[in-house]
Amino acid sequence: MKRKVTVKIPKVIIFIVAFLFVAIIVRLSYISLSSTIDGINLSEFAENRNTKTEVIYAKRGNIYDKYGETLAQTVNSYTIIAYLDERRTTDDSDPQHVVDKEYTAKILNEVLGIDYKEALERLNKEDRYQVEFGVLGSNLSESVKNKIESYDLPGIDFIQGQKRTYNMGSFASYIIGYAKKQDSGEIKGELGIESYYDEELSGENGKTTYQTDAYGYTLPSAEVIKEDATDGNDIYLTLDSNIQIFAEELVSNLSSNYEMDWLIFTVMNADTGAIVASSTYPNFNPNKLDITSYMNPLVSYEYEPGSTMKIFSFATSIEEGKYDGSEEFKSGSVEVDSKTTIKDFNKNGWGTITYDTGFAYSSNVAATNLALELGVDTLTDYYKNLGFGSVTGIELANEVKGTINFQYKSELATASFGQGITVTPIQMLQALSALTNDGVTVKPYIVDKIVNSDGEIVYEGKREEVEKVYSKETMDYMKRLMHNVVYDGLASSKVWQPSKTTIIGKTGTAQIASPSGGYLDGANDYIRSFAGIFPEENPEYIVYIAVKQINTTASNIAKEFIKIIDNIVSHLGLENNEEDIEEKIINLDNYISAEVVEIVDKLKNKKLKVYTLGSGKYIINQYPLKGVKVIENSKVFLVTNSSDYILEDLTGWSLSEVMTYTNLLGITLYTEGYGYVSSQSIEVGTNITSDMELYVTLTP
Repeated sequence: MKRKVTVKIPKVIIFIVAFLFVAIIVRLSYISLSSTIDGINLSEFAENRNTKTEVIYAKRGNIYDKYGETLAQTVNSYTIIAYLDERRTTDDSDPQHVVDKEYTAKILNEVLGIDYKEALERLNKEDRYQVEFGVLGSNLSESVKNKIESYDLPGIDFIQGQKRTYNMGSFASYIIGYAKKQDSGEIKGELGIESYYDEELSGENGKTTYQTDAYGYTLPSAEVIKEDATDGNDIYLTLDSNIQIFAEELVSNLSSNYEMDWLIFTVMNADTGAIVASSTYPNFNPNKLDITSYMNPLVSYEYEPGSTMKIFSFATSIEEGKYDGSEEFKSGSVEVDSKTTIKDFNKNGWGTITYDTGFAYSSNVAATNLALELGVDTLTDYYKNLGFGSVTGIELANEVKGTINFQYKSELATASFGQGITVTPIQMLQALSALTNDGVTVKPYIVDKIVNSDGEIVYEGKREEVEKVYSKETMDYMKRLMHNVVYDGLASSKVWQPSKTTIIGKTGTAQIASPSGGYLDGANDYIRSFAGIFPEENPEYIVYIAVKQINTTASNIAKEFIKIIDNIVSHLGLENNEEDIEEKIINLDNYISAEVVEIVDKLKNKKLKVYTLGSGKYIINQYPLKGVKVIENSKVFLVTNSSDYILEDLTGWSLSEVMTYTNLLGITLYTEGYGYVSSQSIEVGTNITSDMELYVTLTP
């Protein structure tokens, strides 16, 4: 018979077990009923842990010139990384971490310019899964990435991103502006068109949302929710790249040879108000952001314009019926009040002359006499109707108004010849448009059209009339007076005559206000300017140049100016001094996708100088583009479907031609001097790579 065993459990143990059981039940109940445990919101914790959202960045829209030449675009960029953790490698025959650190550092030094010791130091960091290489290892181009990959370095990888590139460098930099990548990864516009139209260019980002496990891996059964990005709009500017290059050449030539504070040169369509070209000094390269000023001279600089304002004070007198061009007055000086005497720049004057002659000679006394007869209110009203004292509304940020405030006789007198008031270059261009539109001002604009990601035109720039200020008869009279300035005026005005067209215009020489009161009195303390319209017989373009404190004469400025005007006239086929000019104009077609041999023969038969880039069979790009008119002996560049480029002999080429050529090659250009190429740093026939830098010397 088995013996029955009884186990006695102490009451204290039973009590402890019961207590723990009750505590667990209470804790579980608390957790299930409460939204926050130990200061942690359980819902948020679960959401953050299990749901992951990745941004799909929209592609930023491109910026083009009027004819489709790419000025700004977003391209892939890469950041190089090196994996150091040996645990990445599971197969010794296929290493996934950096094996030969010395050799890897050597290649990074040769290709990226990273200091060898610094690269090796980073590669030798202990307890690091991966490393990067700072500025020199980021924003790498596709070609640089491919070059590094050609070495087949174990453990080297790339993170893909995007960057904004500017194909023409400093070309129209204050118009185009710049955009750069933010810490968030987005590209944001910060100046010029890039800033003004940032929202339209940016598009709308998308996102991908999915569930992950506790380790961050996507759950296989989880639903992936994707919202596609909408790419940004493309913007086509009114700029003509060919004319813009001429403008850049003018500014480069002057700024390379003379010291100055600033310079602006702008070309505007006389009928529509479209800005065709605008170049400034100083400028900057948006690829390098070597920027010294964030103010666009075209819209953000206000200054006393000087005698170019006589165009409008004389026109106002004519319009008001108070002007008699044959009436005579005594030049030299005139007393306005007991404290103010106005003098001509030639203090002795030219004796007794007519008012028409007074305009041709830029007489301050003539302008003063007319203004005093008009009165403050009348001249103020006309100036304001022309747009002075108000923004034009052009599609550029930070436009300033200038100041048109004068009330005393002395202020009225100086306002008539452009002192004591301030204007901007864009206001001057708008006011000048009255001359080419029968007295109606037209609004300047810079955007030709905006095209969305579906190819639909969502905006088109067009001629916009602002104000009817003068009659056609008044404008016709003023144009005759402006002809006399250039062709029958003083010797200092006749230097503005181009050789290939006729131009009408008015010079300006304004004193610069001193911070301590009065005006500066140094030899170069002036703002020199010229406002012109060409061709005279059928005005197509308004040009305006202004330069502050340049250490040379107006004559030297004019030499560069007329050379560029002649280049523009030749490019556009506007010469009026050759009877057979029509026979020499060639209207370029679209040659893209055509065979090289066929097109080269065709263009050479038209007496054009043809340069092919690469030895490919087909054409993939051309310059100038379809629809552009050129004349005999002009250079035409054809890019082929082969990148084995070799450098041409550039001797005798102009700056604009070299700029076009190097932009197509994708190499960096540095220049010294002005005029035409006399020497080049890379030998003729050298194979070209994208990392090359070309230095050329230009001589007159």
